Amino acid sequence: MLNGIKIVLLTLTLCLSHNVLAGATNWIDFKLENGHIKVPVIVGGVKAHAILDTGANVNGINRGFVEKHNLDLSKGSKINIEGVFGTQTRSTYNNVPVNLFGIDLELDGMVDFQLWQADNAILIGSAFFSRFIVQLDYPNRKMRLLTRDAIDLKKLENIEMQSQKGSGMPIVKVKFNQENSAWLLLDTGNNGGVMVERNYANKLDWFNNHKTKTGLSSGVNKFSETESFRINSLKFGPYELENVLVTVPGVGERSNLENRYEGYTGSRLKGKTVRGLLGYDILKHFILTIDYKAGRAHISLPAE
Repeated sequence: MLNGIKIVLLTLTLCLSHNVLAGATNWIDFKLENGHIKVPVIVGGVKAHAILDTGANVNGINRGFVEKHNLDLSKGSKINIEGVFGTQTRSTYNNVPVNLFGIDLELDGMVDFQLWQADNAILIGSAFFSRFIVQLDYPNRKMRLLTRDAIDLKKLENIEMQSQKGSGMPIVKVKFNQENSAWLLLDTGNNGGVMVERNYANKLDWFNNHKTKTGLSSGVNKFSETESFRINSLKFGPYELENVLVTVPGVGERSNLENRYEGYTGSRLKGKTVRGLLGYDILKHFILTIDYKAGRAHISLPAE
């Protein structure tokens, strides 16, 4: 992965190693804004927020933030970024000064993104989390990082999950309407519920059995027309949710919901076909404990 990622992982590993007994950082409060997890960050000496996105396999920096604060950053090479809707060639920046979780870093390969509000300075992708076990307490809006000797997820896991070969992005197995199982990307950057490829929805005959509503959905590269409807149930780990919102690309809209999650070798993740993604509207109910690298996870409801 990028050199900047390696610096982050090494530094945080050293930081955590000083707390051997606990094996974890303190709980860190985060903001939830339109379903996106945001934590405090300082970029180029300016206080702002970082968006945590497990569905991205790169780190990014907000063009609007760079322009607003006249940051003089070192340009890197250009790369192709494949989002849910479309692919674009983007510039990158190197040696970006960042203070994240109280640690001073210089990050390379930060992709030029549009991250909505100007105070959304950077986007942190899945590679950042692959060295740790991550706990995300959505109801109480807090998170922490743990070393792998702090908790045995092999014993505690209660979700069928795998880690994408090459990118390390997590996919989880769900069941629709107590009948059809599918693998979805667990995507904290998606502020919706479930999004699936249109041909998969056709295969399950959902359009004939549900009344749809049209709308717009924003990917990292463009807006696209969508259709949405609610299905009876979704089984996620040991929990079953009812009246679940499902979104699909509109007629004629091209999307990368399936092929964008293939491994770098060109083969699908451990033989699994990824049908779409699962986002905030499902995750918001739970406390998630995730080991991205090992492909293990546990979910629970908060104590009342």
